[in-house]
Amino acid sequence: MDLLWVWMWMAAVGVILAEQSLTHSQKSLLCLRGFTREEDIVEVDQELAKGQAVFNVTFMECGEGKVWFRVGDSPGFSVSQGGVVFTQQRLNLVQKKKAQVVVYAQDLQSKQLWKLRVHLHVRPNSTTTQQVKPSDAALTQQEPEILFPWHSVVVRGDGTLRRAKRDWVIPPINVPENSRGQFPEDLVRIRSDRDKNRVLRYSVTGPGADQPPNGIFIINSISGQLSVTKPLDREDISYFHLRAHAVDMNGNQVENPIDIVINVIDQNDNRPEFTHNVFNGSVPEGSKPGSFVMTVTAVDKDDPKTANGMLRYRILSQNPQSPSSNMFTINNKTGDIITVAAGLDREKVTQYTLIIQATDMEGNPTYGLSNTATTVIRITDVNDNPPEFTTDTFFGEVQENRVNVIVANLTVTDKDQPHTPAWGAVYRIIFGDPTGRFSIPTDPTTNEGLLTVVKPIDFEQSRSFMLTIEAENEVPLARGIHQPRRPTATVSVRVLDVNESPEFNPNPKSIKLEEGPAVGLILTSFTAQDPDRFMRQTVRYSKIYDPANWLRIDSAGQISTIGTLDRESPYVKNNLYNATFMASDNAEPPANGTGTLQIYLIDINDNEPRVFPPEVEMCEKPEPNALNITASDPDLYPNAGPFAFELASRSADIRRNWTLNRVGGDYAQLRLRIGSLPSGIYKIPITITDSGNVPLSNTSVLSVKVCQCDHHGDCVDMERIMAAGLGTGAIIAILICIILLLVLVLLFVMWMKRRDKERQAKQLLIDPEDDVRDNILKYDEEGGGEEDQDYDLSQLQQPDALEPECVKVGIRRLDERPLHHDHQYPLRSAAPHPGDIGDFIHEGLKAADNDPTAPPYDSLLVFDYEGSGSTAGSVSSLNSSSSGDQDYDYLNDWGPRFKKLADLYGGGDDD
Repeated sequence: MDLLWVWMWMAAVGVILAEQSLTHSQKSLLCLRGFTREEDIVEVDQELAKGQAVFNVTFMECGEGKVWFRVGDSPGFSVSQGGVVFTQQRLNLVQKKKAQVVVYAQDLQSKQLWKLRVHLHVRPNSTTTQQVKPSDAALTQQEPEILFPWHSVVVRGDGTLRRAKRDWVIPPINVPENSRGQFPEDLVRIRSDRDKNRVLRYSVTGPGADQPPNGIFIINSISGQLSVTKPLDREDISYFHLRAHAVDMNGNQVENPIDIVINVIDQNDNRPEFTHNVFNGSVPEGSKPGSFVMTVTAVDKDDPKTANGMLRYRILSQNPQSPSSNMFTINNKTGDIITVAAGLDREKVTQYTLIIQATDMEGNPTYGLSNTATTVIRITDVNDNPPEFTTDTFFGEVQENRVNVIVANLTVTDKDQPHTPAWGAVYRIIFGDPTGRFSIPTDPTTNEGLLTVVKPIDFEQSRSFMLTIEAENEVPLARGIHQPRRPTATVSVRVLDVNESPEFNPNPKSIKLEEGPAVGLILTSFTAQDPDRFMRQTVRYSKIYDPANWLRIDSAGQISTIGTLDRESPYVKNNLYNATFMASDNAEPPANGTGTLQIYLIDINDNEPRVFPPEVEMCEKPEPNALNITASDPDLYPNAGPFAFELASRSADIRRNWTLNRVGGDYAQLRLRIGSLPSGIYKIPITITDSGNVPLSNTSVLSVKVCQCDHHGDCVDMERIMAAGLGTGAIIAILICIILLLVLVLLFVMWMKRRDKERQAKQLLIDPEDDVRDNILKYDEEGGGEEDQDYDLSQLQQPDALEPECVKVGIRRLDERPLHHDHQYPLRSAAPHPGDIGDFIHEGLKAADNDPTAPPYDSLLVFDYEGSGSTAGSVSSLNSSSSGDQDYDYLNDWGPRFKKLADLYGGGDDD
């Protein structure tokens, strides 16, 4: 044992001396240990599919540089940069029984190259193609094993020995997903080189072991065998990072934990899935080959870095197959669909339906999984068809003088998509309408051109039109569409003659003359012309509007006066008098035309001036003591002012009290000569002369009202009210009305109070004003109805039991007392026996007949009060007239008072 440690120490010293003699680059090469072996053997099936993973290569390096893998001299194989070797084509090893693959690893920094040769041996009794479980490059027929990093002996500077940890990276363990092996399935054995001297226990920690998802990986604590307990799914978890631990039986850590990475190797277990079941795209018609249409997209959950997730697209079918079965193609990698053939025509094929297939394994139809989706490509419209008229010539007719009427409907056909700018037609008149009498709007629903008259047409000037119409679309034709000429059509329009109204010319007609012409004077000739030159018609005239009835018109259109034309008439506005006349022809039906005659009346001096205002006010002691007056004259200058004013009366009182002086041309000043005048109304005649060529004079009376004034100089009290226009008679009438209204209100209040008193005195009696003759009296029912059959008539209270003061007319209740004294009936005798109601009634009847103060025969009779709280039963069961026919003639024997009842109920004649 001592010799072994001496040997190890010497070896360590030799390593140190050797390392001291190496350069830095040589140390780097030593750090790169390369493949774990130079050669290896892997058993495979006799048939290998394309893209099948065969084995993994493992490389040990220090992490200072990146290693690049490649396959050399081994056609049919490739290696990924993760170290997985795949087949590039289908291989059959039946004849060869074995093959070899050479894998190179090169450090990109130092260019150092390593080589590994792997011999492929066919498994015995292997006849079917199975996917080989990816294997570590170090796998041989022996069980793979992972050692904890070993320690070397290093000499310290003081000559003592120490163990140094060796630096290396544990290669990852590759486990294929969806494995069907027996579980738990062994993966690798973890071992420490210290288990030779002691018993160790191994464990693993991390997600998949003691962390969620728990229990996927387990380890034999004694042997260190790491196993997987169920199939793995790369699409769920692509790798696991575990840590391996080694402790002794006391739980003391023997080795530092090492990291173990378990890669889940992808298998082709997911089909491609399109992002949509139906893809919708569009392409304009007439698109050139190579035009982009749309992109379809599919996804695969498998590893996109491997063939399992590499998708390829292709078109399975096209419908319809017109004009070619291959109108589109698809980029097999990107899914872009483009056109490959010309001839897309929306008018022939509106849309295409493509079935697209996506396949993984780079599109391998044998081993790849695939899925399909539908693509609908709509062919959009472009303006590649001009409008065409349905006929070369259209016809229409219109009556003269009609506007905004449709003459003809112009129809076109257009193969483009309806109700689009490429389909909508625009019509234009290019010949035959120099004055612009027609327009052609387009009906947006039918695309027809509506030839419409927009200006009136005179048959006497134009009897027909020949129009040339051009049609085009709202948008220009698509580029590349050649159109030799624009479509045109001819429209023949015939104008129909109608009976037109006669026309006055000029209209209105104006004349000027002096007012007041003689009656019967011919003023002017106002005639109308009939536009219908091709019709022989007679025109008649009549008057429509002549508010003052001054004019007449004869059959020749001569207008003469039948009244005096007065410029000052209220029918004359601004010196103009308007009259309207009508001209009618003799057609069936006749046509009428109107014309207006405007007469401008020249003013003459035919109105006398009058003083204005006609009434003025003045205080008893005026301050100032002068009033300004003027004159009113309906005439115009120079037949009106300036005016001449003078006092017309020769009365000494007027000339002693008043003086009149002219102020300017139109005004005069009336001045009070004395200091004051008593209140009253003074009449002052004034003569006024206008300035006409033949002056006119007129004497009018100025009414001066002299009144008491306040400090403002205004009239006060009744004089002021009368001056405002309210006379004494009006004031008296107002006062009388107020008094009558108050009396009526007082009478109404007194009547209401009287009614209230009468209602309180006789609440249960009919008002005295009511006439009860010839009426049926209905008394209230006092019993319990038909069910109350048993009653004791002896309980009826006799009248003599009442208090004397209660036996009075109008007393109905014991607790009620009369409000005033009425006539008293004589006392009636009591019945001999309490139950003899008949005798009681006869006695009462006799007393009533002999009573001189009783009311008339046909009036209401009031019987004595019978008392309150009677113990007698109800008498409601007594038969009434409703029980059947009865003989009421006996009522005639009871006296004249009951004769009326006998007549009413017995049907007798009324006397």
